[in-house]
Amino acid sequence: MEFSSKLIEQAVGHFSGLPGVGKKSALRYVLHLIKQDTQEVANFSEVIKALKTDLKFCLKCHTISDTDICNVCANPLRNHSLMCVVQDYRDVMAIENTGLYKGVYHVLGGLISPMEGIGPSNLNIETLIKKVETNEVQEIILALNATMEGETTSFFIFKKLAQYNVTLSAIARGIAVGDELEYTDEVTLGRSIINRIPYNTSLTR
Repeated sequence: MEFSSKLIEQAVGHFSGLPGVGKKSALRYVLHLIKQDTQEVANFSEVIKALKTDLKFCLKCHTISDTDICNVCANPLRNHSLMCVVQDYRDVMAIENTGLYKGVYHVLGGLISPMEGIGPSNLNIETLIKKVETNEVQEIILALNATMEGETTSFFIFKKLAQYNVTLSAIARGIAVGDELEYTDEVTLGRSIINRIPYNTSLTR
C-alpha cells in the first residue's frame, strides 16, 4: 500500500497494529479522523493517553479501575465470601452484564500457556491463595474459558487450593468447549454461573 503522506503511513501503521485491524480498515479510521474537528481529535488523543497514565488496577481483585479499589470490591452489598476467578477485565464485564452474580472477582491477568511463555508466576495466582489463607473466601467459582489453556489453569488452581477449606466450583457447561466467556450470550452465561457444579465433578465430564 503506497501513501502520499508519511504522517498517514505512520498513523495507519499504528492502527493496523491493533488486534483485528487490517491496513484497509486502519486507513479508513485515519481518513475519518482527518475529517473530524480539531478539538474532537484532541479529546480522542487525550483519552488514549489517559488509558496509560490514569487507569489503575484494583488492589484487591486486579481488574481495571479508575480508583485503587474498584466499585465491585468497594460495594458492601456484594457477597465478599463468594469469588469468581476470571481471565481478564472482559470476563468481568460479561458476567456483570448478566445481572445475576452478586459476589466479587479475582482477575488472573491471563491463562497458563507454555506455548506463549506464560506460566503460573506470570498470573495473579499467589494473591488468590493469600485470600484463601486469610479465610476471606468461602467459595471460589472457576469461570475460565473452555479451552485447553483455561482448563489447564483451572486444574492448576484446583491443585493449589485443594488443601484449604474452601469450596471450589466451576461454571456449568452451557458454554461449549472452546468458547470464550466474552462471546457468550448473557442468558447462557448467567445460567452457567447459577448452575455451577463442584470443580472435581467437572473433571469427570
